[in-house]
Amino acid sequence: MVDLTKVASLTGWPDTRREIEDAFNKIVRAPKYEEVDLQIRAQEENDVHGVTRRQIIFFLNEVEMVSGWLFIPEGRDEAPAILCCHHETVYGKDEPAGLEDNPRFAFAQHYAELGYVTLAIDIPGVGRRANPRQEPYNTDGFYKENRDISFAGKMLADHSRALDVFEEIKRVDATRIGVIGHGLGGLNALLLACHDNRVQACVASCGFTRLATDKHAGMWPGQEKMVLFPDLARAAKTGKFPFDWEHILALAAPTPVQVITSVSNALHDNPKSCQKAVALASKVYKLLGAPGALDHFTHHDGHTVTPETLEIADEWFERWL
Repeated sequence: MVDLTKVASLTGWPDTRREIEDAFNKIVRAPKYEEVDLQIRAQEENDVHGVTRRQIIFFLNEVEMVSGWLFIPEGRDEAPAILCCHHETVYGKDEPAGLEDNPRFAFAQHYAELGYVTLAIDIPGVGRRANPRQEPYNTDGFYKENRDISFAGKMLADHSRALDVFEEIKRVDATRIGVIGHGLGGLNALLLACHDNRVQACVASCGFTRLATDKHAGMWPGQEKMVLFPDLARAAKTGKFPFDWEHILALAAPTPVQVITSVSNALHDNPKSCQKAVALASKVYKLLGAPGALDHFTHHDGHTVTPETLEIADEWFERWL
């Protein structure tokens, strides 16, 4: 595992970054999609609180389509865009769209009302991608059909493909794309920020804890059948990991990343370890001339989004997008 405390020069960082990226890619094992036309089609359209909400479908690859909620704010000028990754809810994209479950997580509707073009899609197994023969967030069936990729890698590839949608929307300024998520959505937001350089700002709430102290490494806490990274789950038996979350944050550098962590009544083990991850990755941000582009906000309100944390996210996107 790369020791980030020993990263001391700009000239040595590219080689170090490649080493971290190679380790990351071997664990994540994201599928590589063939380049195909998105063929975006609208299935329904409604005006909601002054913004246009469209249910769209588009091709992920040659054989697989996905459904999403696309929000377009009023006006004709180009606008920044935010991909809204849903958390561990059976409602999938309908929650960030404000249609189901907790309105605090209605990121897509919220940011559209603030003038951003937003998009939310379902991850495999929930929403319109639910399998009637499989419980939501049970990855057993996924791995029976996909032996060479991880579930986290599949989510990453799908979310990266969703960024392609923004590039085809005329209203979107494709140089100003952000991503936000809470819980599992926070994990996905961070993975996307470190993997896809089109992301120009990221907000991740309650998305991780350091692997070194995580009793559920490679899994998602509270979901016994959900294996995100099979190789990390196996590595947890020895406690020897090829990277930790500070390395994922370092891969994102210098992209602006706002980490939000609940240190009380949290879902994850030892959430205070997130501070160590941020501190270690901050050395890389400073080295790259972006010391203010990685921030960590903590609260004591449990595994949720609060008005205060939403305000933190709002300010982050206003600053960087």
